[in-house]
Amino acid sequence: MTFSLVARCAETGMFGLAISSSSPAVAARCSFARAGVGAVASQNVTDPNLGPLTLDLMEQGKTAPEAIAEMTARAKFIEYRQVLAVDSAGRTAIHSGPNSLGIWTQAQAENVASGGNLLANDRIPQAIVDGFLSTKGHIGDRLIAAMRAGLAAGGEAGPVRSAGIKIVDTVSWPVADLRCDWTEDCPIEAIATAWGVYKPQLDAYIQRALDPREAPSYGVPGDE
Repeated sequence: MTFSLVARCAETGMFGLAISSSSPAVAARCSFARAGVGAVASQNVTDPNLGPLTLDLMEQGKTAPEAIAEMTARAKFIEYRQVLAVDSAGRTAIHSGPNSLGIWTQAQAENVASGGNLLANDRIPQAIVDGFLSTKGHIGDRLIAAMRAGLAAGGEAGPVRSAGIKIVDTVSWPVADLRCDWTEDCPIEAIATAWGVYKPQLDAYIQRALDPREAPSYGVPGDE
């Protein structure tokens, strides 16, 4: 019911994740990222515990493949889970349990990994990886391009209804965390629209948190 990617920008060190599903609020349950550590998607009969666990293991010094291996050894019902990870060196790893739903598959390269289940065909994750690698610019733009590529290649077996992107940089909180929890239209395009609005303001929101004295105008009545 889901397709996603986790990614690292080799130029900036930012991590990002994008995900979409026919289920509601998929990004609220399945997307995890930590500045300086990595990004993880935990999907397919989701266990949200697996995202923080995998990030903790990578923060303790394990590579993405090592963290995924230890996570699978610790987790319950791992045959139902699909978990993707990228670490601070751009290494990637994926676990796809044999009880993943419908057509399920995965693809990975340096700095990017994609997986999906209940897919329209088995080419979707590779299309997502290719879409990310072939796009330049901000990691947010590349995440959107990758998800659009997955949708164009067929996407899910049925319509997708929710989506989200999450990006972390050098601060402890996500610098972007945009979600469409349910729509009868295309949630990926809803997220793309939200990203187009948010991207020009991203740096200002960070500055306001770090030192509001140096922040740009808020653009509200009484603000001079």
